[in-house]
Amino acid sequence: MTIPDIVAAATRLAPAVRAARADAEQMRQTPPALADAITKAGIYQMYLPRSMGGPETPPLTAFRVVEELSKADGSVGWCAMIATALSLNAGRLPAEVGRELAGTPADYRGAGSARVGGRAWEIAGGYRVNGRWNFASGIQNANWLYCTCAMMDGDTPRQTAAGTPVLRAVWVPRKSVTIVDTWSVMGMRGTGSQDFTVDDVFVPAARSCLSDAPPAETGPLFNQRAWYVTLWTPSAANALGIARGAIDSLAEIAATEASTLSTQLLRDRPMVQARIGEAEAIVNAARAYVFDAVGCLWDTLCAGKTPSDQKIAQARLALVHAMHESVRAVDKVFHAAGTNAIYTRLPLERAFRDVHVAVQHGAALPSYFESAGKVLMGLRPAEPGW
Repeated sequence: MTIPDIVAAATRLAPAVRAARADAEQMRQTPPALADAITKAGIYQMYLPRSMGGPETPPLTAFRVVEELSKADGSVGWCAMIATALSLNAGRLPAEVGRELAGTPADYRGAGSARVGGRAWEIAGGYRVNGRWNFASGIQNANWLYCTCAMMDGDTPRQTAAGTPVLRAVWVPRKSVTIVDTWSVMGMRGTGSQDFTVDDVFVPAARSCLSDAPPAETGPLFNQRAWYVTLWTPSAANALGIARGAIDSLAEIAATEASTLSTQLLRDRPMVQARIGEAEAIVNAARAYVFDAVGCLWDTLCAGKTPSDQKIAQARLALVHAMHESVRAVDKVFHAAGTNAIYTRLPLERAFRDVHVAVQHGAALPSYFESAGKVLMGLRPAEPGW
């Protein structure tokens, strides 16, 4: 599938996503038939390198795909976002190993966790792994689990020269893990972000790397300096897509609904008109900032140039800003709808819950505003990726 095709595929899938919203909420995962359609469109592997048979989709194209799905349902968009991010991590492996994981034609569907939930012991040919991880979004549809482990020497965690734990990422097949049903949550219920365990599983050495290993791939998508921007551009798309869906939902409700104390339609009330206008401006402005800052950085990478600290900071600031502004926009339209917003039969209620969960993601840490401010004033943040 070509890059323009993948955006068109997301647009074509949107009605099916909307139709499956209630099932996703009840099942607490993307319904299998819908997940199959998304898989066939190549959406779960958008960042998979071309050397492994993947599309190696540019970040702003992946943004458009995740945004389109998230407008229809935040949970479905979230799973596409997470799987896309995890397909980027495959770029840390040698191409021949990635091809083995993805198969031919490529079908790479990742879930897992960057959290250090496991321990790994070095043995002949690879590693023995035990552990438990959480927040494995889309695990029911995954074929590979990305697991971050602390390397062990006997019962003692291995240390770097700087005295920090040595961390190794390993890829474990879905059939070798056990899902633990923990996903009872307020929002993003359809993501199926369950815990999972690995019990004394052997992982070949080739199917692993140090968790901070530089990418084996050399294209602009895998530029280590811009890694977090590439990784989290779809996260901003998910939040902004949810916000766009909420605005559209209010516009639809406003054309037919009044309230308990007034028969006047919502669309005819100045307060509702003002809130929807404000939300529209918030979302469009945040989205434009993402496209400007990430687009500028991408152009620099494609030209083979080293991005400046300022370009990295602007792109990362645009992403965290977009996620928090999405919450602000959804809050405006939710409260403008009054009691109409609280019914689970309407998508606005789900958007409100979902966006407040989305902003809990690591891509939206409020401390990143401080980090960006440091860069803008010529200082060096302690956090990685700046």
